[in-house]
Amino acid sequence: MTVSLDLDTLLALAGYAFAATWTPGPNNMMLASSGATFGWQATLPHAMGVALGFPLMFFLISLGLGQAFETLPAFRMGLAWLGCAVMLWLAWRIASAAPTTTRRAEGRTPLSFIGAAAFQWVNPKAWVMCLSVSAAFVTGQAPMAEAAIGATVFVAAGLSSSQGWTLFGTGIARVMGDGIGIRVFNIAMGTLLGLSALWLVFDPIA
Repeated sequence: MTVSLDLDTLLALAGYAFAATWTPGPNNMMLASSGATFGWQATLPHAMGVALGFPLMFFLISLGLGQAFETLPAFRMGLAWLGCAVMLWLAWRIASAAPTTTRRAEGRTPLSFIGAAAFQWVNPKAWVMCLSVSAAFVTGQAPMAEAAIGATVFVAAGLSSSQGWTLFGTGIARVMGDGIGIRVFNIAMGTLLGLSALWLVFDPIA
């Protein structure tokens, strides 16, 4: 079968992917804080885990893995609460991040590639994006090819947004310095992440 995504549909998909991955959300707040706290190079595995982990998730969900989420309310609710718990823990980790000297003494490290990729599976926003996009753009006429095209689009969008938000964080660090300014920034990012976790769990996919 031929792939049903024409140029207009592909452009619409790309527009959605870039808008969705660039707008503030759990991944981007975490990347900005990590960039400010640890720097661009140390945050690179985290950024790549986001950029490649979400497209893999999209690919698998587009091939039918998302049916469990849609048809099993208990699974959907359990995943929402698990995601909330993980995000609240990460929010505390971000908000309590200390300046460089203290952080090194405590042995804190940025999120790993595997950790960032695994986080996508408990990120309610990632599920919303995957299910809505796969429903709109994956027709089922050529599911493997359509899922692969969609995943490729999200790789491009994710690479740009993850690097952009990490560099935003490193820029904030240069402006604020490595002291109280970064602590204030991390507290703000952690608070926003915590609030988004609560909002997402109390406003799940219908």
